[in-house]
Amino acid sequence: MTERKPNDDRPHGVHEVVAAAERAAHAAQAVSRAASMMGPTGARSLGRNPLLAILLFLALYFVARLSLESTTLSTATRMLIAVLPLPAFAWFLWAFINGIREADELERRIQLEALAVAFPLTLSLFKTLALMQIAVPLSPDDWSYRHTFPFIYVFYLVGVVMARRRYS
Repeated sequence: MTERKPNDDRPHGVHEVVAAAERAAHAAQAVSRAASMMGPTGARSLGRNPLLAILLFLALYFVARLSLESTTLSTATRMLIAVLPLPAFAWFLWAFINGIREADELERRIQLEALAVAFPLTLSLFKTLALMQIAVPLSPDDWSYRHTFPFIYVFYLVGVVMARRRYS
């Protein structure tokens, strides 16, 4: 990630854009690696639409994230910007579900097992964080929704890898 050096004369907003672009590049690489883990069955049965949709969602998410840093926008505008990525995510869900419906039985089973791993791990994470928040004050700068939702993707990818290894 890009760190601002004390003698760097670029405006502060440029650093945020550079950092967001780096995060978007890392996210796109992770999605690409996840797509490659799907193997020949997944690549054929799920197609590229879910990948394009999730890449569009990630791009819109980072655009919204950067735009919401501005404090000069009205509340209504900020709320509109916050929901900007939702149509792309809805497209991803539609394409992914249709891809699973068209997939063979093995791919369906792999996806089901991946979700069967990801869902309880996600519940465990959020329940533990809820209890930790009662036990000690958790900084919103470290443990807000925007910091914890990537764990859901990690848990899903762990499930996909486990299921693929099981059936390979």
